[in-house]
Amino acid sequence: MQDSSFEKNILSRWRFGLYLFRHLPLGWVAGLRVEQYDSDGATVSVPYRFITKNPFRSIYFAPLSMAAELASGLPALGAVKKAGQPVSMLVVGMQAEYLKKARSRTYFRCNDRAALETAVAEALKNPDGTRFTSLSEGTDSKGETIARFHIIWTFKQKKPL
Repeated sequence: MQDSSFEKNILSRWRFGLYLFRHLPLGWVAGLRVEQYDSDGATVSVPYRFITKNPFRSIYFAPLSMAAELASGLPALGAVKKAGQPVSMLVVGMQAEYLKKARSRTYFRCNDRAALETAVAEALKNPDGTRFTSLSEGTDSKGETIARFHIIWTFKQKKPL
């Protein structure tokens, strides 16, 4: 899949909604939305609504985690597709820092697209693969920082069967 085709599919709400429904149904139920995908990275939002809230009148950590991972995962997936060779990718760790209650739609931004592409290229050269820690920062509609997630990805070239 070409990178432009990949971008077209994730930026189409209808197509991306079908993708979520099929491959990440909890993301579809939570209402995750790709707000932006550009040369720097991606922005994914999660709404504050009945299905995503907790008893403390804020967004539960699980939907926040899904949005944060997806914001870093889209540039990672784009890098894997751009590599032209089969590469496996997997989240092996995550660290979160919650700074404020999320009481409105929260936007997670990851600006690590170029670094993720470099990590995938390194994985093609190294038989042991490579690790990369990406930052996904969540802000509310006022621009105030809600949370920071450090997502640890591993990339490894797939061996032919």
